[in-house]
This record gives sequence, C-alpha cells and structure tokens, in this order.
Amino acid sequence: MPLCFIEPQDAIRVIAESVGREARRQLVGEVVRAWVDDIPDQELSVHYAKAIADLDEDDLHLLAAWHASLEVGQPIPNTDFLVGVFPSLGENRREALKIVSEEQALETVLPRLSRERAIALANECIQLYMWDRLGCDN
Repeated sequence: MPLCFIEPQDAIRVIAESVGREARRQLVGEVVRAWVDDIPDQELSVHYAKAIADLDEDDLHLLAAWHASLEVGQPIPNTDFLVGVFPSLGENRREALKIVSEEQALETVLPRLSRERAIALANECIQLYMWDRLGCDN
C-alpha cells in the first residue's frame, strides 16, 4: 500500500514552481489539456465565456487573431464577439478554451480536476520534472 502525504494537485503546484521556464510551459499546457478534455460539450461555452471575461486587451487581440486564422468571419477583439462566435468554431472550441485558459491554469483548473485525472497528471509532471532536472535547455 503506497503512502501519500501530498494531494496530486499540490504535487503539481510544487513541481511547477521547481522546474524551468520550458518545463513549466509544458506542465501548464498539460494541466489545461486535462481540464478541457474532461469538460462535457454542453458546458464548453460557459467555461469559455468565464475565461474570456478575465482577459486584458492584449489577450483579446491575440485571441481575435487566432479566430481570424480559422476564417470564421472578421474577428473583433472584444468579449461579446468572441463569446458569440464560439459555437461556430466547431471542432476548434476545445482548442480555443485551451488557449484562453493557460494563464489561469494552476489556480483555476487544478481544483476542478477529478482525483484520477490529477493523479495521472501528477505522474506526468514527475516525468517532466526529471526531464527538466536532467539537463534540458530552459
């Protein structure tokens, strides 16, 4: 029987604070991916609207530029437009939510992961920690 003195979400936070910039970027991407992949389709637009509400002007412009690359119309870098066009993104809705959520991932997303998902993610983070400590370029 394994002993565990730290919750998986806390382990992920500790690892995120212990690795270099590149490893942290990858870790945050994995956290966001795990969360977005677990969101039921009918809840995607609600989470997207919440995530967009916290963006500053620069981030809204970047997201609008990403929308332009999908050719969903002339993008306008404001919350109302980006939330309104979200359903038309089709298969790209999850990707849009991943892009928006990366900045808030550790604080917002980790508590929402299921225990099983957090354990799996913590195991991936341990591998990422080892990769970082064994000498990647950061």
